[in-house]
Amino acid sequence: MEVLREKVEEEEEAEREEAAERAEWARTEKMMRPVEVRKEETTLTQEMLRDLEKKLSEIQIPISAELPAFTKDTIDISKLPVSYKTNTPKEEHLLQVADNFSRQYSHLCPDRVPLFLHPLNECEVPKFVSTTLRPTLMPYPELYNWDSCAQFVSDFLTMVPLPDPLKPPSHLYSSTTVLNYQKGNCFDFSTLLCSMLIGSGYDAYCVNGYGSLDLCHMDLTREVCPLTVKPKETVQKEEKVLPKKYTIRPPRDLCSRFEQEQEVKKQQEIRAQEKKQLREEEERLMEAEKAKPDALHGLRVHSWVLVLSGKREVPENFFIDAFTGHSYSTQDERFLGIESLWNHKNYWINMQDCWNCCKDLIFDLGDPVRWEYMLLGTDKSQLSLTEEDDSGINDEDDVENLGKEDEDKSFDMPHSWVEQIEISPEAFETRCPNGKKVIQYKRAKLEKWAPYLNSNGLVSRLTTYEDLECTNILEIKEWYQNREDMLELKHINKTTDLKTDYFKPGHPQALRVHSYKSMQPEMDRVIEFYEMARVDGLIKREETARTMTEYYQGRPDFLSYRHANFRPRVKKLALSSAESNPRPIVKITEQFFRNPAKPAEEDVAERVFLLAEERIQLRYHCRDDHITASKREFLRRTEVDSKGNKIIMTPDMCISFEVEPMEHTKKLLYQYEAMMHLKREEKLSRHQVWESELEVLEILKLREEEEAAHALTISIYDTKRNEKSKEYREAMERVMHEEHLRQVETQLDYLAPFLAQLPPGEKLTRWQAVRLKDECLSDFKQRLINKANLIQARFEKETQELQKKQQWYQENQVTLTPEDEDLYLSYCSQAMFRIRILEQRLNRHKELAPLKYLALEEKLYKDPRLGELQKIFA
Repeated sequence: MEVLREKVEEEEEAEREEAAERAEWARTEKMMRPVEVRKEETTLTQEMLRDLEKKLSEIQIPISAELPAFTKDTIDISKLPVSYKTNTPKEEHLLQVADNFSRQYSHLCPDRVPLFLHPLNECEVPKFVSTTLRPTLMPYPELYNWDSCAQFVSDFLTMVPLPDPLKPPSHLYSSTTVLNYQKGNCFDFSTLLCSMLIGSGYDAYCVNGYGSLDLCHMDLTREVCPLTVKPKETVQKEEKVLPKKYTIRPPRDLCSRFEQEQEVKKQQEIRAQEKKQLREEEERLMEAEKAKPDALHGLRVHSWVLVLSGKREVPENFFIDAFTGHSYSTQDERFLGIESLWNHKNYWINMQDCWNCCKDLIFDLGDPVRWEYMLLGTDKSQLSLTEEDDSGINDEDDVENLGKEDEDKSFDMPHSWVEQIEISPEAFETRCPNGKKVIQYKRAKLEKWAPYLNSNGLVSRLTTYEDLECTNILEIKEWYQNREDMLELKHINKTTDLKTDYFKPGHPQALRVHSYKSMQPEMDRVIEFYEMARVDGLIKREETARTMTEYYQGRPDFLSYRHANFRPRVKKLALSSAESNPRPIVKITEQFFRNPAKPAEEDVAERVFLLAEERIQLRYHCRDDHITASKREFLRRTEVDSKGNKIIMTPDMCISFEVEPMEHTKKLLYQYEAMMHLKREEKLSRHQVWESELEVLEILKLREEEEAAHALTISIYDTKRNEKSKEYREAMERVMHEEHLRQVETQLDYLAPFLAQLPPGEKLTRWQAVRLKDECLSDFKQRLINKANLIQARFEKETQELQKKQQWYQENQVTLTPEDEDLYLSYCSQAMFRIRILEQRLNRHKELAPLKYLALEEKLYKDPRLGELQKIFA
């Protein structure tokens, strides 16, 4: 505070000198003016003051018309603990320290607003703001990082504006109450978020400052939705291929350079005109999107969270707006200034100038010139002194006295008065109030739902619009969870009517992506698969009305591509389909990867079946040392002519181009065998294309059934939603209850055998009651004696058998084998164990028998059926 005091004294002295100069100048000017003029000016000034006062009284500060629905009157404080309703002596001491600190601050800085130190809680008890923070580590792994914590707080709570936008709230509720009612203002949001971040290990602080209108009102209509921002594509630089020493020179360019230059100039002018139009359009849009001037700009109070670098590997300081859950740089213009900040250990006042918002602020809380702290003993390290400053402190006594003075002034922050912050699994899963939340962004609207709230598993929907008024829809993205068909995302483009479904692994047809415009067969669509889940290695299938293209990977036959061309099918009266009336195939093109086990001149790279022309074309792979590849074409003919005569293979039926001709490839037998093999492959390829058409129909039928049913999966651990688990649990509870009732009914009645000797329904006389009691006690006593005799007899029997076995061992010890000795030792061990157990049971029976006898006697006295006994001993 010494630095503050010196600064304030200098400013007061300068103000006094300036006021004295102004008074001297006014006195001189007044003496020089005529009396009439001075009197007229004085009268005019009073009228102006009256008019000004009247005008000022008519001005009203714009306060939010919506009254906060979350007030102290709506909170039930009857069940709150004692710490919410009273203060401990240490908390009272802290409040006194805070009041003293506030008075000094107001005296030294009269132009600053009062400090936000100890607002009232929900029980109308003043609590210091640092003790309202309750650091808590949540048991959910999703809430361990700052981004997921901020998003949870933003989704879970509903924003309530401050009663007065120019002042901090008079009440600051506990985080438990805020979580219970799911409502709060910016200070409640920041307190809850800061408590969670500190519990997760972050160096987080609550900030009391000033923000923009959009920030204070949680207005995101001028911000771009984060889900619409596309990640930057990394452009890979193409490696320049070094020219070979012996290369063919390109042909000479005979085009006119003048014409090329004129064309370039023309293209540049066109591009410049387009850029100019684009710039004008952007300026027009920016002017339309520009916010209206705020009359209270720079005066609106707001609270957010500051996270300092250092802990949890945070590289740099940043702000978190708890309303939206978004992070901002400390240089962001939305944050206009900071009055103070605090954590669960201390309270700091900002002594830096915020004329340039928060851009020039230095967040070194150990610097007392920039940040004035309230309590000593903070964990923030102080600034290190320079050598010049340190030269004056050489006396050891002064250092010791300074340490003692600091030690005497230190004061530890009391523990938080707030109860442990707890979030139930149901509340954590529901997230949004009532399970739904809508956020309006710039040209976008984001809707969120709790899992299982919608019957189709919809949890989020992002609608993108073309205009700022959000009337023309461009595209819709819908996210799903817990779907049996593993549907994860549905993307609908309203401009092209293109629908794209994205699936997680586990679909029965191994679908990954399905793009389509219509679910009718033989229409434009693209289907991508998880190739590892398919036996045929199919990656993607593209289909149009006349073509079908398939891409493969990892097949044993090295097939990589198959393209089929169709022609319109012959019209039939019956309904046409791929199964009853398949589309006629005109051409099938297949491509293969390189098979390293075959020579390049024998490894087919492309195979084309021209069915309409009855031709088969082959292109082989090119060797690394060649510049061209071998080709072969077969004229496919029927095996017999019209007269039934068998057609013989002729040389003109095979046209080939070979880079390195070989003798065996010229033989007709080789060509005939190759053509017959290709005929079989053609038949197989046609069958596979037909199967692909049937598979598309099956996929479309399955997708229609899945969309109609939209069944959801329920975990076996979710006992509330899992009906099978719930029924099984209820059945087990019912069986256990019935078993308990059966045990109660079958309990032995100690008077039943004796009451059976008497006539039923007859009231017992005094003599009969005494006789029943004596007979019952004597019978119980005899049973105790018999049990003791039985245990004693078994004990003696075991002892005698052990003695006989020991005697036998003494007589035959010399002739015994090691196996017999092991058996003897094992028998002795078991026998000693049985004897020890019987001895313990006998001793325990002797101790408990008298107690059991007395207990039975007391039960008999209290038994209502033997009421005459109670009259005797009354």
